[in-house]
Amino acid sequence: MTQTNLSHLLSVFNLGNLSLKNRVVMAPLTRSRAGSERIPNALMAEYYAQRAGVGLIITEGTTISKQANGWLHTPGIYTEAQTEAWKQVIDAVHAKGTPIFLQLWHTGRSSHSSFQENNQLPVAPSAIKIEGSEAHTPNGKQPHETPRALQTSEVSQVVEDYRKAAANAKQAGFDGVEIHAANGYIIDEFLQSKTNHRTDKYGGSLENRYRFLKEIVESILTVWDADRVGVRLSPNGNYNDMGSPDFRETFTYVAQQLNSYELGYLHMIDGLAFGFHELGEPMTLAEIKKVYHGTLMGNCGYDRESAEKVIASGDADLIAFGRSIISNPDLVARFANGWELNPDPDMAIWYSFAAEGYTDFPTYKESEVTV
Repeated sequence: MTQTNLSHLLSVFNLGNLSLKNRVVMAPLTRSRAGSERIPNALMAEYYAQRAGVGLIITEGTTISKQANGWLHTPGIYTEAQTEAWKQVIDAVHAKGTPIFLQLWHTGRSSHSSFQENNQLPVAPSAIKIEGSEAHTPNGKQPHETPRALQTSEVSQVVEDYRKAAANAKQAGFDGVEIHAANGYIIDEFLQSKTNHRTDKYGGSLENRYRFLKEIVESILTVWDADRVGVRLSPNGNYNDMGSPDFRETFTYVAQQLNSYELGYLHMIDGLAFGFHELGEPMTLAEIKKVYHGTLMGNCGYDRESAEKVIASGDADLIAFGRSIISNPDLVARFANGWELNPDPDMAIWYSFAAEGYTDFPTYKESEVTV
């Protein structure tokens, strides 16, 4: 097979004082293997270690509190047992010489009362229901509920939950954290005019809608150095019924505001493979690069050629890969050698709760042996 010149994608990159062996990042991927107690385990350690040929691993979304839960068997970082259990995952990845960041997650209105203490309603900036999809609950798929709008006085507790979770991540031994502000979860809901109809200091103007993220970033920066913190945004996405007419203005503003912190990176889901709201021309990495002056990571739908091209152009510094790294644990080696990728699996096994569709994908060399 003809090898593609990947001199940019496979080059080393300094993320603050972390040296990444290449610019391939493992994207955060919900995989639902942590069991009902949401405690990381040996199977998860094996899964992440298998994929540690990348320059940086970002874990699956990890909930910051009981209130933040909204998906079956996803891990948490809000109890001592969870924090301690993450150490086996971190050790397995570090043994391969790879840094690992924890993604901090609150599902907001996409949660369901069946996940909440005393069957309370999920919380959100405003009482606006998700249309067009269902919640995956312990009792099967259920219609989304109209969430309860957080009181102004309650917002600071959610901010504090992020800070505590970030502190737990540091205690566990992670190399950094990523704030999940994308895909229609609680921070994205505050940012976007479609889902934020508040009239207090967290709603209305761009400045007010950004305030929640601003407070979260600043609380986490009391725990972590700025170059160990990333933020993930999805300006083009329609997942969880998102998409606002003023999306371009909103996300340009957010990117500009984040400059002041000199964060480790800004992670932009610029690709459209996860859904597009079609409310205007999609925002591109090149567009964000003009207003955001730090390290920029692209994500969604990239292959090795398109990733090399966008890094070579200077529009991105890092590229995160999701679906292709699920089925190709040795993705970097396949890129480097021009080897074919494994075929995409049936998505149904991605969430099997077991090893199937998780740690059983062969490397290229294993495939060669079995042929």
